[in-house]
Formats: sequence, structure tokens, C-alpha cells
Amino acid sequence: MRNRPRVTVLGSLNMDISVTVPRLPEPGATVLGSAARFTPGGKGANQAVAAARLGAGVRMAGCVGDDDFGRQLLAALREENIDTGDLRTAPGVPTGLAMISVDPAGENLITVAPGANHEVGAREVAAAATSPADVLVICAEIPVPAIRAALARARAVRCVLNLAPAPPEAAAVVADGVDWLVVNETEAAAVLGRKIEGLAAAAEAAAGLLAAGARHAVVTAGAHGAALAPGTGPDGAPQAIEAFGVEAVDTVGAGDTFVGALAVALAAGVPPAEAVRAAAAAAATAATRHGAQAGMPRPADIRAATGLTWPVN
Repeated sequence: MRNRPRVTVLGSLNMDISVTVPRLPEPGATVLGSAARFTPGGKGANQAVAAARLGAGVRMAGCVGDDDFGRQLLAALREENIDTGDLRTAPGVPTGLAMISVDPAGENLITVAPGANHEVGAREVAAAATSPADVLVICAEIPVPAIRAALARARAVRCVLNLAPAPPEAAAVVADGVDWLVVNETEAAAVLGRKIEGLAAAAEAAAGLLAAGARHAVVTAGAHGAALAPGTGPDGAPQAIEAFGVEAVDTVGAGDTFVGALAVALAAGVPPAEAVRAAAAAAATAATRHGAQAGMPRPADIRAATGLTWPVN
């Protein structure tokens, strides 16, 4: 690739334990499901894989435990040609785990045991901040002090913060100043303190996130699409970007695909609205495939599923 985009990811690595269930359980209920599937995951690692498959040179910083799961996660990243030189094996703590239930409509319920991801600190922040990159991606499955320190050090590089899951300090993190903030409806609500549902509300929330401290804000609204602020119009009004119509089978990893794809498009110089639309196409494609990293698309997959030609050459 000519002028290959460079993306660094500071974030989490988990082993995903997934079970397909006839319905997502309510509190106090037991639901019998399929055999468990063990697959590499974690928001940070997923975003790194998504970016690598869509054409970027990717480096990742984070932590795994000194156990079989940690070694499997590192091997999976290396198979994607991701630079793992800044991934640290933390002694005495287990690798992170995510326990995932998925229903027939592709909706999911996820519980995360962070493990070694809670060990991410100054060493990983320094490695991510000094790595040569066009875009730095930060996910929120690592300690908040590490997130804030990385944002403070990343002023000279374009930075995409995926504030997922939104920590109690979400509003304060955004107030620190964020170049690109990507959140879903629930996470935007945690920052703004009000309920957000649907694409119109997502557009209003994106504008609110600018006022809260983000320079660019993207609020994803699942099958409805995503909203971008500022928009491309002369007044900068938030812009709604409709979703691509696909038949979803598994939404696990779709949000991470969106973030990784957006980072690659921005790193390649794609204009903001076009970059968000491309990210939406990548996420929609991921939802048509089972698994997190296993379902993350390459450019040909996006074109086949959505008709969009990936804008990065």
C-alpha cells in the first residue's frame, strides 16, 4: 500500500467465551445455550485486528497475563501482522476474560473480568504515545488514569477515544479534551446525563459532546446508523449517517470494527463524514459474520455485503 496508514492501539486484550442462547437472560434466570466458543477478543485487540485487516500498519500496547490465554492472544495478533512489541506480560494476574451471550437476533450481553488489563499504566502509555502513528486509538477497558495520561500525551497526533464501557468519570475524561470521541447511545448518555435513543437523539448527543469537550464526536445508534458532529454543512450541524441494511447474525465486535475502520480511514486522510460512512459499512459487514475478531472484514467483504468500496487504497 502506498503511504500505508499507521495506527497504534492502547487497549485491552481478552479471551472471549461466547454462548449462543435462545434469549438473553433476565436477572435471576438461567438460560441453556450452545457449547462455549473460546476466541481472541478485547476491545483494544479487536480494534487492532479490524484496522490491520483494512490496510493499516498496526502496533498495540497493553497487558496480558502469563498464562495460556495470554499466549494465545499474542499469537492471534501476530498472525494478523500486528506489532506486539509494546504488549507486556504481567506476572501474577490472569489474562482478561469476556463472557458473552448472543441471542438469535445477534444482540449480546457481555460481562468482562479485566484481569491483566488493569495493569496497563505508565509504561504502556509512554509506548503508545511515542509510537510513530497517524492515529492513536484508546479504548476504555483499561484504567482511567492511563486513558487520561494517554490523552494528555497525545496532543500532537490524531487520537480516537472509544469510551466503552463508559467509566463513572466519563464526563471528566471528555472535559479533558478529546480529538475524536466515539460512543454508542448508552455511553453518550453516561457522559451527558440524559437518555439517548435513536438516530435523531444521537445527532443531538453528538452536538452535546462537542460542548462537553470533544473536537469531533460520533454517536453510533446500532441498526439506525451513526451521527457525526460537527457535520459537513456550513453551519457544522450534526450529520446523521444512515446504517447499511444487512441481516445481522452477531453484533459482537461490530462496534470495535467501526472504531478500527474509522481510525484507518482518518489515518489515510479520508474526510470525516466519508470516514464515518466507511466505518458504518465495515461494522455492518462484521454483524453479518459470527465472532469478534473472526468476523472482522477485509475490503472485499465490505463491498460484497454493503456495496461500498473501501476508500483506503
